[in-house]
Amino acid sequence: MHTATKTATSSAVRLDEVRKTYGRGSAAVHALDGVSVELPVGSFTAVMGPSGSGKSTLLHCASGLDRPTSGRVLLGDADLAGLKESALTKIRRERVGFVFQAYNLLDALTVEQNIALPLRLADRSYDRRLIGDVVRSVELDVPLDRRPAALSGGQQQRVALARALVTRPDAMFLDEPTGALDTRTARTVLGVLRRAVDRLQQTALMVTHDPVAASYADTVLFLADGRIVDQLPRQSAERIAERMSHLGEW
Repeated sequence: MHTATKTATSSAVRLDEVRKTYGRGSAAVHALDGVSVELPVGSFTAVMGPSGSGKSTLLHCASGLDRPTSGRVLLGDADLAGLKESALTKIRRERVGFVFQAYNLLDALTVEQNIALPLRLADRSYDRRLIGDVVRSVELDVPLDRRPAALSGGQQQRVALARALVTRPDAMFLDEPTGALDTRTARTVLGVLRRAVDRLQQTALMVTHDPVAASYADTVLFLADGRIVDQLPRQSAERIAERMSHLGEW
């Protein structure tokens, strides 16, 4: 169960009664309304819901990109809500991996330099064997001295996955990671992601609107009006789409 009943040490990420409110008074918008959720170590969780349900806000609060209005966010044993900005930046750099729809690769750097960037920013030494291990984990078969602009969309997203994994983060957060890819390439990348999570016992939280993408996760959480209203263990895309239809999107 993805509920906040275990101790912090048994989970990679935990949210306790997290609320996020934008604005005040009658104009206030409650993007998250008392969300409690736990991501066990090594789990792969998808988050789905109608537009405006709070999916991105959940990801941003869970990863330390945004601060909740109230409640606790634990990354391992670190309470993110109580940290100063400098400490929060350090944790995001060293203990969290991010993958976005737009890849966010730097064209001035080679593939290898893009993958190693989080290590350089954290002032951590590394050797090429580490980069090679991560490249193999995401099944990337391109010359490491190539520039991202010379790669296909699927290859670029694998570079982004490798970059997110290179620090061996406590958790990896993915925001619509296949949204810019065609259907066939998206399925290939999702398969790579699923196998990388399994091999590395990597905890991952993925926001997606796509039932096919969600079908690769161990658990699917459904949000509506800032609250978790349901969850399903690993299911077919058809079953997930059917459940989504009752939330007003499908």
